[in-house]
Amino acid sequence: MNVKVYEGEELEALIERAKKELGDVEILYYEVEKKRSFIPFFGKKRYRLFVMPRPKVEEGDREDKDREELVEIKKEIEELKGLLASVTSSAAPPQPLPEHIDKEQVFADKRIFLEFSGDAVELIQLLIKKGVNPEIAEEIVRDSCGLDIETEKLDLNTATFREAVLKGVEGRIKFTGEFKVEDGDKRVFAFIGPTGVGKTTNLFKIASKFVIEQELRVGVITTDTFKVGAVQQARTYASILNIPFFVVTDSKKLKETLSGLENLDVVLIDTVGRSHYDYWRLGEIKATLSGASISMDLILLISCNYDTSEAVEVVNRYRSFFSISSLFFTKVDETSKPGIMVNLPVITGLPVSYVSTGQRVPEDIKLLTPEVVTDYLVGA
Repeated sequence: MNVKVYEGEELEALIERAKKELGDVEILYYEVEKKRSFIPFFGKKRYRLFVMPRPKVEEGDREDKDREELVEIKKEIEELKGLLASVTSSAAPPQPLPEHIDKEQVFADKRIFLEFSGDAVELIQLLIKKGVNPEIAEEIVRDSCGLDIETEKLDLNTATFREAVLKGVEGRIKFTGEFKVEDGDKRVFAFIGPTGVGKTTNLFKIASKFVIEQELRVGVITTDTFKVGAVQQARTYASILNIPFFVVTDSKKLKETLSGLENLDVVLIDTVGRSHYDYWRLGEIKATLSGASISMDLILLISCNYDTSEAVEVVNRYRSFFSISSLFFTKVDETSKPGIMVNLPVITGLPVSYVSTGQRVPEDIKLLTPEVVTDYLVGA
């Protein structure tokens, strides 16, 4: 056995040195010796690393090995099917894998164990249970991993799950921060999104923040004359906040209304909810909003109840009509899987702003930050 020994004060540097000199290596074990120091607890560690070069594998052989691993994974799935079928009568025909068992998840779990170990595996599985896509969960956790010498796989190098997730979230999601208006400036926010995501209620939560917390002059315009009671609901909220409220039905009226609100700091526009598959209606909303003579922030509201793939479809179809400024998540209190708050911004690259936590106005709203997103995934 051709064993090589490397000594030094940094284990990872020794591993890199071994790989540089020998190529692909197998780590046999390592020893740690702590040097004495005149200052207690400050003695340096010295490592002795024992490795041996692995036999070279030709490219074709490597591909064969990878193919064999995939075959093994599929074989395990088939064995699971057989185990489930064995509990039925031997005379009965073979039973399909039950719907509640996700074959893709079985495959993902196998892949995770090939690369990660220990706490890293546990954290990835926790994130997946919270609705985070497996690939994104792995990305988030990988940032806080180092090489485990014993298993030669990745494991966490942070003290807590929360630290690991926070680091991954900070590196992958953009956050808008509070909606603010600079002195002497004027901003227009339009709230868009599918039917039933809570545009009107959450628009007035933001209006309340502008009025109460920032003491700004605020006005609200609604273009939603389609939904029964929508105008009356919005008018009631505006009356409580003592802010001007207007109803418009076309781009010309919107332009006239905005031109008469020059004395306001902020104008919030509520739009009618439309299916993301209804291109004709989305075009109508775009035509109406085109009447605004100044640029506006377009806030797309997404329910946390949505499946991630459907939410991505919503974003893509709305994006074909509107230049979306940020994602505003709603109804997080109605789901046990808030992973969409990570999946959607990572997949689309859009920044996130707020999350609605209930129906009460103005209390049930939170500004999204890396800490808030992390708390929803792994707890405070």
